[in-house]
Amino acid sequence: MSGRHIFSYNTAMPIPREIQGQKYISLTTLRKSGVPVPTPIWFGEHDDKLYVMTRSDSGKYKRLRNNPAVRVAPCTVRGKVTGPQFTATARILPPEDWPAARKTLHRKYWLARIPFWSKKNVYIQIDGFTSNP
Repeated sequence: MSGRHIFSYNTAMPIPREIQGQKYISLTTLRKSGVPVPTPIWFGEHDDKLYVMTRSDSGKYKRLRNNPAVRVAPCTVRGKVTGPQFTATARILPPEDWPAARKTLHRKYWLARIPFWSKKNVYIQIDGFTSNP
């Protein structure tokens, strides 16, 4: 390329350090109209990916089916964002990948181990983080 360097400023990165080890993240999904919907959630971390559990009849799940683009940011239990926001991609996991995702949540949250959760639970993987300009 004759000495020219091409830099990509939006390359995917591992889980941002501002997210690592937090108790809650704000997961922002988009309605079909493009309106953002932030939700504070629990999450597990493994191999530069985040894992979350939700119900298959939740609005969050339905929005993710329509648009996998999400934003994540550290937040409080009530959803107050406490740090920078990052763009990422969410993927609804097939049932055979649920045990590994479930394990990441069980390691972090003892309450997630209690078997009173719904049979409609599904797991989502979030990765491909980029800084939000």
